[in-house]
Amino acid sequence: MYQTLKFSEKIRRVLKMYNLNDKIVFITGGATGIGAVAVKLFLEEGAKHVTITDVNLNAGKQLEKELETKFKGRVKFVKCDVRNDEELFDIYKKIIDDHGFIDVVINNAGIMNDSPDVYRTALNVNINALMTSTLKARELMRTDRSGRGGIIMNISSIAALMPNRFMPIYCAAKSAVLQFSICIGAQENYEKTGVKVMTMCYGATDTSLLSKEKIKAFDEELSDELWEFIKQFPLQSANSAATGLIDACKRGDSGSIWLVNDNKPAEDITPVVIKAYGLLTDLVV
Repeated sequence: MYQTLKFSEKIRRVLKMYNLNDKIVFITGGATGIGAVAVKLFLEEGAKHVTITDVNLNAGKQLEKELETKFKGRVKFVKCDVRNDEELFDIYKKIIDDHGFIDVVINNAGIMNDSPDVYRTALNVNINALMTSTLKARELMRTDRSGRGGIIMNISSIAALMPNRFMPIYCAAKSAVLQFSICIGAQENYEKTGVKVMTMCYGATDTSLLSKEKIKAFDEELSDELWEFIKQFPLQSANSAATGLIDACKRGDSGSIWLVNDNKPAEDITPVVIKAYGLLTDLVV
């Protein structure tokens, strides 16, 4: 009896998996790192078309050129600063004009820099632009209007799950992404719109984002301590992180939170996060 139930549960999970084949995908910050690998994996999953945006024009054009050889006509790079609403909305409009709809949006653009001269830019990218993109995508994708539903995956971080005295601004930003995505991805909102909103928390990943040139503490005097702190975390490959992203997109429910860490498969950590929020809620309700 137990084996029968176990098999039935496995079948149920397979049937409810989101099929990425023939889907229209939009990825911000997708020219390098995890985003670039994810673009390739979406295409390999059978995505009909993937639009990539990034501020790195050379890397974006190079990625488009490389992928065109194998996935001709299915990938397009457009330079965009996601902080610029006009630029961002023009890309959304272009996707709708060209394909009629959007199925999957990955809000991947991010900056890991708390330094005094960069943190405001980082906040605008990590929070404001991500929220603006989410709201725009949801408006275009919702089934109760003109869309056909789909997935919005917002990229948070393990920084949202633990305090870090070296990067308080980055931790705050990624915590905001987590809370925002949980709230807007609530089951009641999904049932009304057909749009899943989920959160991905990556562990330390071997990309240029995690380099001394790009990652900065809020206080320059803490730089050496910051690097010693980072070294304690296992470093995973961009391929592992992107593979986990694809898996979460296929398996996740709206409002779910996913962790990809230490080159391990994507893990649904929603019950743990909800339990933690429940403990906090008990303090005020």
